[in-house]
Amino acid sequence: MSTETLAKTPLHALHLELGAKMVPFAGYDMPVQYPLGVMKEHLHCREAAGLFDVSHMGQLLLRGEHAARALESLVPVDIVDLPVGLQRYAMFTDEQGGILDDLMVANLGDDCLFVVVNAACKEQDLAHLRQHIGTQCEIESLFDSRALLALQGPKAAAVLARLAPEVSQMTFMQIARVRLLGSECIVSRSGYTGEDGFEISVPVEQAETLARSLLAEPEVEAIGLGARDSLRLEAGLCLYGHDMDSATTPIEASLLWAISKARRADGARPGGFPGAERIFAQQQGGVARKRVGLLPQERVPVREGAEIVDADGAVIGKVCSGGFGPTLGAPLAMGYVTSPYVPVDSEVFALVRGKRVAMKVCKTPFVAQRYYRG
Repeated sequence: MSTETLAKTPLHALHLELGAKMVPFAGYDMPVQYPLGVMKEHLHCREAAGLFDVSHMGQLLLRGEHAARALESLVPVDIVDLPVGLQRYAMFTDEQGGILDDLMVANLGDDCLFVVVNAACKEQDLAHLRQHIGTQCEIESLFDSRALLALQGPKAAAVLARLAPEVSQMTFMQIARVRLLGSECIVSRSGYTGEDGFEISVPVEQAETLARSLLAEPEVEAIGLGARDSLRLEAGLCLYGHDMDSATTPIEASLLWAISKARRADGARPGGFPGAERIFAQQQGGVARKRVGLLPQERVPVREGAEIVDADGAVIGKVCSGGFGPTLGAPLAMGYVTSPYVPVDSEVFALVRGKRVAMKVCKTPFVAQRYYRG
């Protein structure tokens, strides 16, 4: 896709001004790194605060007294009892239990849900919602009207509190309407980097002003997709289209924790979402393959797509994400392996340019998550 046909976020000119190296991502021209470089950007986010442009993501509002129950029919998550001011991680599943996308769902109160979906899936997600629940609630796309910024890192709260002191009282997975520099924003505190952090939905017209204001703070640096990937990988967090997709179920993806207890087979409102029967059967009977953490035993980065073999050379899986972890100080990866190799400390090998690289199955996260729980 040529640069001319790529979509641009409201901060595109600012990225160029900051000297970003731009790359195509999910149909957008996005910053992969700035002059600081991926390694330093990653470490800066771990030590201070980093500002990410995530405006390519899809933002939606679902309104109406039946909105929560309607959305709940499409995800294996408790939406009906989601308290006002909180958000949850969710997944759209298909009839085979495959993951169509992962998303964040927040209850803003007044029968209004705020939903954030992945950039590459947002048009199909909007169509999916309209097709299945469009008659049960009002679905409003904010794709063109709002930008999305992510301020991540241990000093993010101190920085954002200078603009709105009340954000310092928020805890992990809380969300609120907050006025920043005169703009009506929706601010959540989750942290997709594994660090404490805030996600800020801001009207497109005010996005650059807010971004410049945050970047003017001494603790804040602009961070690109390269460091986003390494931070996410160290935190053991899935990226849709890489670590999970429609050919993968939540059980295979090691995401059982994301299926609310109320929606499980023995819960208060069991099933009722696409693919529930297959997902419950897998939960009960196990799966043939599963996502695991992998630590290469040599200082050789193992990349996405590398085949995983056993000691005899038989293929037992594939790497879905891999690279170097600047905080870990070593290469790391995630991949799918057959069930005999899922236990921690199982010894496997990755094929890298025809050479076998020894790896050990390990627990994730690779670097401890530091969400603020109060």
